[in-house]
Amino acid sequence: MTNPYPQKEPWYKNPFMTIFVVGLPALVVVVCVFFIVWSIRIQDSTVRDDWYMDGKTLYQDATRDQLAHDLGVSGVMRFDGDLVQFELRYPKDTLSTGKLRDGTPLTYPKSLTVSISHATDSNKDRDFIIKHADGNLYTGQVHLDSSTAKYYLQVSNDGIHNWRLRHSQKLPAKNAVFTPLPSFDDDALILPDQRHKRINSSTQPPK
Repeated sequence: MTNPYPQKEPWYKNPFMTIFVVGLPALVVVVCVFFIVWSIRIQDSTVRDDWYMDGKTLYQDATRDQLAHDLGVSGVMRFDGDLVQFELRYPKDTLSTGKLRDGTPLTYPKSLTVSISHATDSNKDRDFIIKHADGNLYTGQVHLDSSTAKYYLQVSNDGIHNWRLRHSQKLPAKNAVFTPLPSFDDDALILPDQRHKRINSSTQPPK
């Protein structure tokens, strides 16, 4: 008995076989390999802050920020090309007494650590040391990217008084001002009395 539907060409020459059975799976494999390589080369940067894990919960350690607030330290960082100058400022009571607010003698650290972190591109992050030059002045060098972008700046003392100052702004810029975080102010921890803004029950319209 003869086949009423004779095969005109081999199955592997069928265009639908080439496209749907062979072509699509091969395309999926190529795309998967591309995204795997891309995710390895462009991976998320690590967190640049004082975070620690307790069990499955993340906590941020703010003791260094609070110490800077309690000591009243502040500063101004100035940029002149690759030259960086930082002016470390102590409060007036510390300068007049010659003692820090914790009672220890007023001293200027020999060096400070500076971290300048790009908001989105970790390849533009810069970490460097600025050294004590004279008085309250510190100097160092760093080469920053010339394109304007938002950065997170941090100046920290890794000595006995382990404090840090943080600031965020767009760079390049002529200067950056560092002040203690106001969230540690005692006044900020007390909610204002707003009882006078309440509606008196006698003045409320009847239901």
